[in-house]
Amino acid sequence: MQHVYVVGSKGIPGSYGGYETFLDKLTEYHQNNANIKYHIACKANGDGVSPELNAMPLRFKYHNADCFKVQVPEVGSAQAIIYDCRALEYCIKHIAENNIENPIVYVLACRIGPFFSHYVNEIHRLGGKVFVNPDGHEWMRAKWSKPVREYWRISEALMVKYADLLICDSKNIEKYIQETYKKYNPQTTYIAYGAETKPSTLDNESPELLNWYDEHNLRIKEYYLMVGRFVPENNFETIIREFMKSDSKKDLAIITTNNAAFLKELDERLNFSEDSRIKFVGTVYNQELLKKIRENAYGYVHGHSVGGTNPSLLEALGATDLNLLLDVGFNKECAEDGALYWNKEEGNLSALFNKSDNLDKEDISLLAQKAKKRIVEAYSWKFISNRYEEVLINAEATSRVASSIAISSIKSA
Repeated sequence: MQHVYVVGSKGIPGSYGGYETFLDKLTEYHQNNANIKYHIACKANGDGVSPELNAMPLRFKYHNADCFKVQVPEVGSAQAIIYDCRALEYCIKHIAENNIENPIVYVLACRIGPFFSHYVNEIHRLGGKVFVNPDGHEWMRAKWSKPVREYWRISEALMVKYADLLICDSKNIEKYIQETYKKYNPQTTYIAYGAETKPSTLDNESPELLNWYDEHNLRIKEYYLMVGRFVPENNFETIIREFMKSDSKKDLAIITTNNAAFLKELDERLNFSEDSRIKFVGTVYNQELLKKIRENAYGYVHGHSVGGTNPSLLEALGATDLNLLLDVGFNKECAEDGALYWNKEEGNLSALFNKSDNLDKEDISLLAQKAKKRIVEAYSWKFISNRYEEVLINAEATSRVASSIAISSIKSA
């Protein structure tokens, strides 16, 4: 049995963040796999802990994974660094005390670069390997100050340098890693996030759905939808401003995390609270309800500009007929010709909203077919979980040959 320790997510179950969704689905699809045993670090306190996770004991099983909670001091942005370090210390102790042979420790995101070589050496001493998912360009995120961004940039470099294998969720990210850190000869492979195409178990008469629509004064196929963290790099400001300029008679429903300071700042600039079409509707933790809300949206608007393959985008491509995406490499890589694209030039997105409102049903249906075909062929959770099984079970061979494959594919591209 291959033991795999996963560090860096906020934990499962309950959250619909990127890493959390990924781990929920990976453990679900592998829960009866006799060849892999997962050990998942979960935050015991602080931001991002879902109500479901909060109700769990310090040690519990979920999808047959061994989940353990880690207490962290609530000290702002440094909390994530301390969390990862404490989780790694737990993993190392567990491996040593239980004589786990050839373990894999999989670290999600590049937050602990200055401390990383120490943990890698400890894990190597115990006969293990350390894999890293580099996520997107954390150091580019607008929410960070310049000193913090510089820390993230250095941290990324050090984690690329010392990792045994980097699992990139985007071909663009893999290319970036190979080109930027060529001097380290990074071992990389590409495995995307996944998504579902099966419909929600709810129907349009389900009480949960009808109550949600009544609460937010929304109607089926009469709203555009946004789902994502309420941070600047997801381009909420551009999307809201352009929607306000448009002639659309539909609503813009925004499912997002709470960030009162950013919300106030944005309203002072845009005065969107005066536009009855703009509706911040909070978070939705019920996954079947969220899926049904996606299915019933007239269109999904995606403005993420930093990061790799985005789970919210994949879920929208699998559920929503019409998708309007920011024209960047990560998004085009996912959707290809199954979506419409916009840029941040003034008037560009508002014109697309106006055009989208008047699209023929046949045009929307064709886009929906292309989007769902893309998910089935390249991003289904079954396909992604099978790829992870290949990499985890064949870790030795994977780490030897992955880099040469990546370099060849990048050159041919």
